[in-house]
Amino acid sequence: MPLRTPLYDTHLACGAKLVDFGGWEMPLHYGSQVDEHHQVRQAAGMFDVSHMLGVDVTGPGSPAFLRRLLANDIAKLDTPGRALYTCMLNENGGVVDDLIVTLLGPGRFRLVVNAATAEKDLAWMNARIAVDRVDAKLVPRRDLAMIAIQGPQARNAVWSAWPESRTAAESLKPFHAAEVGQRLVSRTGYTGEDGFEIALPAREAPAFWESLRKAGVAPCGLGARDTLRLEAAMNLYGNDMDETTSPLESGLAWTVDLKDATRDFVGRGALTAAAPKRTLVGLKFLDRGVLRAHMKVATPAGEGEITSGTFSPTLGFSIALARLPKADGLDPQPGSDVEVDVRGKLLPARVVKVPFVRHGKALIS
Repeated sequence: MPLRTPLYDTHLACGAKLVDFGGWEMPLHYGSQVDEHHQVRQAAGMFDVSHMLGVDVTGPGSPAFLRRLLANDIAKLDTPGRALYTCMLNENGGVVDDLIVTLLGPGRFRLVVNAATAEKDLAWMNARIAVDRVDAKLVPRRDLAMIAIQGPQARNAVWSAWPESRTAAESLKPFHAAEVGQRLVSRTGYTGEDGFEIALPAREAPAFWESLRKAGVAPCGLGARDTLRLEAAMNLYGNDMDETTSPLESGLAWTVDLKDATRDFVGRGALTAAAPKRTLVGLKFLDRGVLRAHMKVATPAGEGEITSGTFSPTLGFSIALARLPKADGLDPQPGSDVEVDVRGKLLPARVVKVPFVRHGKALIS
């Protein structure tokens, strides 16, 4: 039987079309995926992300444990509330998962991991605790729900629905969080728009969802979430990176911190042993149709592959992320042309800078 979030009945009442997503029964859309996409870009939309798992990491050894576990350096989290995006790697430098880690207080961290990898992640982290013999404890927060509110009007809508949060949340910078009672308000998201991700007790989620809806926030499903995140060039685990690909060939080199030579994080040796031969780039399709994952890409340096592709509602044409080979160690340059194999025909596409869209503004044409 598929897993269900605390908002399952709410989704049914809102007329959602439900689909299986990594073992969870989740809303694909509530009527029009394209309308939901535009609602986020132009006003405010909300997503049930309760299928993702919050994991509290506590104990005096937790900072040392996380500095060893994660490719980005949690030493940057110098004040409570600061958050960091990072990858968790295996010994070969492959991505076990990508996640956000937030410092809640001395020896207190909150990780948010992907739904489909949650059990694997917990097993991996507990194994690392045993191997490294650190005084750290993992507490999966299955008692929590999570709602993401995104869009140019998202913050004001949250304060309208939950006035008590404004004092703590108004001054938050991006990738910062604040605890407000039993809720954690984070200025993070997965759409390329501003807004909040709010973790709260599961029993409170349906009433909070309804208060947000009354404040003008539109329910949005997985379909819009995918087109929004791809326009923002945000990676999707399992598509754009996995345990067989490193962050260096997945457009995530900026999440790898090598500054402290004494910090021997898991996978560091593999990342520094050899330069990557592939890289992740953005593509604009120059023909009709839609680019899709796993389509082959012909380049002067050899064959690559699309990892994520869609039709962009904001731009009006198809875009993609693709992992392409490097020529003489150099990344394919924006403006260079490639060809995509679409049902046996090689059709033109162009390498472009990413993101494609940011804060509702098209960055390519």
